[in-house]
Amino acid sequence: MKPYYQDDHVTLYHGKCEENHAWMDADVMVSDVPYGVDYNSGARRDTLAKSIAGDKDTSLRDYAITMFQRRHPRGTDAPMLIFGTWRIPRPASTRQLLVWDTKGALGMGAMDLPWKPAHQEVYVIGSGFSGKRTTDVLTYAPVQSMSRNGREHPHQKPIPLMRDLIAKCPEGSIADPFAGSGSTLVAAKLLGRKAIGVELEERYCEIIAKRCSQEVLDLGGMA
Repeated sequence: MKPYYQDDHVTLYHGKCEENHAWMDADVMVSDVPYGVDYNSGARRDTLAKSIAGDKDTSLRDYAITMFQRRHPRGTDAPMLIFGTWRIPRPASTRQLLVWDTKGALGMGAMDLPWKPAHQEVYVIGSGFSGKRTTDVLTYAPVQSMSRNGREHPHQKPIPLMRDLIAKCPEGSIADPFAGSGSTLVAAKLLGRKAIGVELEERYCEIIAKRCSQEVLDLGGMA
């Protein structure tokens, strides 16, 4: 399949990750997969999507993990960082839980409770990670919730968070079979890493291509 976008670091394909297997040959998978919560936003939006394709259950998440492990030389020990939520059972091969502290900013949660959600989960799978040993609570401000303020995707992740996660990954290329607005791919490029992404929605492919082709990449909070 011909890439939708390609440069010296990033290769992006438009389509389904189940049909394009190029990402399976990468060395590490870092992905904000469909969580399986049947996301449907009732909030007022400018242009943000109200739902996410493949988010009805965890079948796509589990498919990506299983296929990556099958193709990887390390097998079930293949290194992955997968985003998720406490509301859905974690992947069976999870070795450690990282908590992304969003500095008090996230969704509304259950309105009959006196606490609002302000974190997301990241699952560490496999081995080979390295770097300075730090806390498993990662504190980064999220991208602004309204699209007119910068967010292009409902689950868009900040570049500083993705950059610091990838910095501790084993050497080699990075795969993101659910590329979204391209946070993983942009962060990998900033670090000089090769990255392979697949994205189902063409409008997000356009966004990724634009971001990756910028001469000066954004080092701030937008991802």
